[in-house]
Amino acid sequence: MEPYRIKVVEPIAITTRAQREEALRRVAYNPFDLRSDEVTIDLLSDSGTGALSAAQLAAGMNGDEAYAGSRSFYRWHEVVTELTGYPHILPTHQGRAAERVLFASLLKPGSTVLSNTHFDTTRANVELSGAQARDLPCAEAKDLDSDYPFKGNIDLSALQQALESAHESPVAAVLMTITNNGGGGQPVSMDNLKETAALCRRYNVPMILDAARFAENAWLVTRREPGYQDRTPRQVAEEAFRLADGCIMSAKKDGIVHIGGFIGLKDPELAERCNGLLIATEGFSTYGGLAGRDLDMMAQGLTEVTEPSYLAERAEIADYLAGRIRAAGVDIVEPAGLHALYLNAGRLLPHIPPHQYPGTALVVELYRRGGIRSAELGSLYLGEEDAEGNPIKSAPYELVRLALPRRVYTRSHYDHVAQTLAEIAQDPGSVQGYRIARQSPILRHFSIEVEPVKSEG
Repeated sequence: MEPYRIKVVEPIAITTRAQREEALRRVAYNPFDLRSDEVTIDLLSDSGTGALSAAQLAAGMNGDEAYAGSRSFYRWHEVVTELTGYPHILPTHQGRAAERVLFASLLKPGSTVLSNTHFDTTRANVELSGAQARDLPCAEAKDLDSDYPFKGNIDLSALQQALESAHESPVAAVLMTITNNGGGGQPVSMDNLKETAALCRRYNVPMILDAARFAENAWLVTRREPGYQDRTPRQVAEEAFRLADGCIMSAKKDGIVHIGGFIGLKDPELAERCNGLLIATEGFSTYGGLAGRDLDMMAQGLTEVTEPSYLAERAEIADYLAGRIRAAGVDIVEPAGLHALYLNAGRLLPHIPPHQYPGTALVVELYRRGGIRSAELGSLYLGEEDAEGNPIKSAPYELVRLALPRRVYTRSHYDHVAQTLAEIAQDPGSVQGYRIARQSPILRHFSIEVEPVKSEG
């Protein structure tokens, strides 16, 4: 059972199919443009969508809103320093702000960032700095159906080869995303982190953690990696942070808050450059774009998130939904993670070619039939077309992400998700593809407009 009881409730939207059809047409079939009061079950993101605890709300009431040197900052700083071990900690208003500040201070045009997998805003911030983002996922990640426990790992052989040839394209950093969101929410093993850190030291390249889901990664390590079964998630997390030279974090995930993030660094010179940019663009060093109450609630969330009871329930609810989805006849990326489940839309809808975006088709159908909002991670997200709209690059897999907000939905809500998927799986041929009507050159999936592909004949 859940290790908490519900203290406050919020109504959710119960809409008709006709209302949802009209909403889809109005937003050009882009789920990001739907109003939240048009959505019944919102699985678009787990970022900033969790439920605060009573202790977090109480901590927020103690927030000190002084412009500089607030008590809230020092309380928060102590918690983050004890967790990460880094001597230089800078608050930011969210993860992509931490990315922008760090990359602008670290990267040079023409350099490269290597990663197990960059997620969307991370890749964009690397490229906006004039650098190249290069993914080196492990070979096991290619098999979506296998139960290999650490598909989030980086390919160590490819990493060493890239570091050895750095004279061709200088490597500015190795970024390890834990868990690997772009790679199906899969965890990274401690052994892989250790070997990556050793390679980085050998070639004098900093290893940075994208630590948005550090606690969930630590939990899966304790369940899956030999030698860690008797360790607590907190102990595993502390070890992971100390292996790296620094981190960026969106606390909207494993900080269980609605806003906030931070940068942690060992290098004092890099930290000084980041601090200057932070003050110019985010806020003074002791608030970084956040209210004092946000810092206090983040500090409390970072202590709650490594509690075994919290993580065990999060894993159990993900496993519950995964089982219901499999029973409905829909395949997911295996094994199931914690923060999200990834539906294999390409396999469910084989009649829709990649350039008609089967992931988008499934996203639209989930909303049309059940009021469920989700996110495409397929050829709309990763693909490319020429000036005439002809496909020149497709994603390796057509996926849909069901992100699971923290402490928000019950099993009956997830039963509704599974039932809706079962209805779609009974007649997948009725689902139509889509074409792009308008797009942005940067992070197009956030603002894109699409339209249904008219059936021939």
